Amino acid sequence: MTDPLKTIHLKNLKYLSNHLKGLVEGRLWLKIIIGMFLGILLGFVLGPDLKLISRSVAEIVGNWLALPGRFFLALIQMIVIPLIVASVVRGLASGESLEQLRKLGLRVVFYFIFTTIIAILIGLTVASIVRPGDYVADSFVKETEEEIIVNKEELKEKKIDFNNIPGAIMTVIPQNPLGEMVNAEMLQVVIFSIIVGLALISLTPKQAKPLLNLLGSVQLVSMKVVKWAMQLAPVAVFGLMAQLTIKTGAESLAGIGVYFLTVLLALFLMLGLYLIIVFVFGGIKPWNFIVKIKDVQLLAFSTDSSVATMPLTIKTAEEKLQVRPSISQFIIPVGATVNMDATALFQGVATIFIAQVYSLELGLGTLLILIVTSVASSVGTPATPGVGIIVLVAVLKSVGVPVEGVALIIGVDRILEMFRTSINVTGDLTASVVMNKLVKSKQSYEEEVQYQEELKREQKKTGEDVITGEFKAKNSSVISGFVNKIKRNFNNH
Repeated sequence: MTDPLKTIHLKNLKYLSNHLKGLVEGRLWLKIIIGMFLGILLGFVLGPDLKLISRSVAEIVGNWLALPGRFFLALIQMIVIPLIVASVVRGLASGESLEQLRKLGLRVVFYFIFTTIIAILIGLTVASIVRPGDYVADSFVKETEEEIIVNKEELKEKKIDFNNIPGAIMTVIPQNPLGEMVNAEMLQVVIFSIIVGLALISLTPKQAKPLLNLLGSVQLVSMKVVKWAMQLAPVAVFGLMAQLTIKTGAESLAGIGVYFLTVLLALFLMLGLYLIIVFVFGGIKPWNFIVKIKDVQLLAFSTDSSVATMPLTIKTAEEKLQVRPSISQFIIPVGATVNMDATALFQGVATIFIAQVYSLELGLGTLLILIVTSVASSVGTPATPGVGIIVLVAVLKSVGVPVEGVALIIGVDRILEMFRTSINVTGDLTASVVMNKLVKSKQSYEEEVQYQEELKREQKKTGEDVITGEFKAKNSSVISGFVNKIKRNFNNH
């Protein structure tokens, strides 16, 4: 029986990175940072610190200033679900063979779970050592302690209920895919996309082609919307930060500086772990790795969405890190929603921080529940701005830590979320390097690049997005020159 993946040929998602090229060259990240600081400055002028205008008027001004930001967030959130579904399904169909796909799937699941657990442990350890919660003024606790009833002994003795685990596992199976999409249950959406993708590639190429063409158009439309949204990003960040500072005041933002630095320290340690991994598995020196992926990191920081950066992430993996296209086109779309190490790390730091603020001691059982909940929730976290806090509330509830403490960290979470997104895409690239090493292929990197370039030419000539039937790279002389050029650029770095 012919392997269906050998008769279905799709355009590489990296070619959509042209939609993002202008954003990188225009230094969007620098405009974002400038907008952020100008927003904080304006918020300080209009906020409660100087009292130049009344609080009610300041609130009205803040709401209008935040309008572009809300519109920006709505655009990004709107496009994430269709982009993920299309990219995961087409990523499966872009594999080299069903055998490679089986090997890759098992290894990547274990890898993602392993690195996520390491990330949450790093977060818990750093927060426990630095103890940022000890630096928060007692005034905040006094304002909320009357509304909170916490059983401290229960926190120490909390245990995992193994009887509930089978039921919890079943909840990840999407029973109502449209409902899961509406509720942004990303883990269920990814599983649904994988099931649909596997079913699709089991059909004949003629039957699969119409849906694959449709999903290709969905990707194009999604990236066009992302490009439009990114034009608003600097103004959006300016307005959101201005509104935030008007509400909280500069003193409130400064009061949790230790927490902010604690999260950054933990993220820096996670980045260090990635650098060690790519050196061991890919033989890439740490500084060279950073130089190669810096454009992706800066764009991720600017967009605050690992999904929006996918085309550039794939392009970087293939052309700068020499990851085989059959690996990158599966790992990166799935990793953009499942591989959320920085999110898990943040949940660990934030939970310990809030517990310290309320002088709560978390026992071993509670910490185990925290690890399991953080891993599960980070895997299913939508790759969109602003959802980290929402997921954190669920994690806090699961371990019995007061959710009112979230009010402390909302002020700086917008900035921290940008850093987390940069680390998350770094994790996706690291996973691509590792899987490129662990999952062997009958084709070399050069042969896969030859295939991709010849396919691109054929698609341009025929106007077809999906080509079916037997297809092999023919123009080897031209493509060999292209491959040698990539090799020279790689060696120069």
